Amino acid sequence: MSYASDVKKELTGLLVHDGNAKAELSALMRMNGVSTLGFDQTVAVKTENAAIARRIYTLLTQNYVGVDVEVTVADHNYLSQHKSYGVLLKSNVDAVLDDLGVDPFGLHPEIPARILNQKDKRRSFLRGAFLAAGSVNSPEKANYHLEIFTTHEELAEELLQMMKEFDLPAKIIERAGGFIVYIKRAEKIVDFLVVIGATQTMLRFEDIRMMRDMRNSVNRMMNAEMANMQKTADAANKQVQQILFIANAIGDLDLLPKKLRDIAKARLEQPDASLSELGDSLEISKSGANHRMRKLKALEQMIKDDVPYDLTKL
Repeated sequence: MSYASDVKKELTGLLVHDGNAKAELSALMRMNGVSTLGFDQTVAVKTENAAIARRIYTLLTQNYVGVDVEVTVADHNYLSQHKSYGVLLKSNVDAVLDDLGVDPFGLHPEIPARILNQKDKRRSFLRGAFLAAGSVNSPEKANYHLEIFTTHEELAEELLQMMKEFDLPAKIIERAGGFIVYIKRAEKIVDFLVVIGATQTMLRFEDIRMMRDMRNSVNRMMNAEMANMQKTADAANKQVQQILFIANAIGDLDLLPKKLRDIAKARLEQPDASLSELGDSLEISKSGANHRMRKLKALEQMIKDDVPYDLTKL
């Protein structure tokens, strides 16, 4: 089961009542797509998630006494294991849809004010919208992403405004015949899950995210350390080659002034040491060791360029 499925499973188990239940139900029916069937005005809501179908059935029967509701199951095709679920509202259709502010023809996507006139109702509407048409990447994946899809731009804008009320910096992008309201920042995805009531899966998201971020941090530190070690090794090898070149050119390192002679011999004896370690062995600072190495490098260049030099004045 995917992480998004786990989130939806938790959400379909939440208890909601009164106006909050109707706000969620309004979003569930609106976002899943309501269609009228036949002359008796039967209304069908279709979903591929059995738990969401049960949720719609439960909310309808709990909030509208005496309504006739039926859940149907259909296979996509004989080769597929996927099923689709339909929730059929067979009675009191006009009254229920009017109460929920849902237009079965999709001509009026705006949400009536009474559905969203309290903060908890707006939380519930966001929960229903996510259940019906939302998804969220697992925190184990490379990119954090949560989205809700709708075919109506006005509804996308409404969702965006609701998210902003809860300090959720969502954005809208037009794609594949509709509009996607999405959040990219991990900490804001966590906040969204809290808003809609997915507490347990939010804690799991945080645990995985923290472990992943810690691993990434450790990997970055290790990579940086390895890069520094490689840089130190490359510099040390270059210094060894410079000193060997100088020794071959002047005949004997003992001809160098004492300070340069000492650092040159120390480098040959400790080819893998850092400048700090080399300085410690000579009881001088890292900057002092670096200064002497620069003098040896300058001497190497003078020899290569056939420039006159005086070893006693180095």
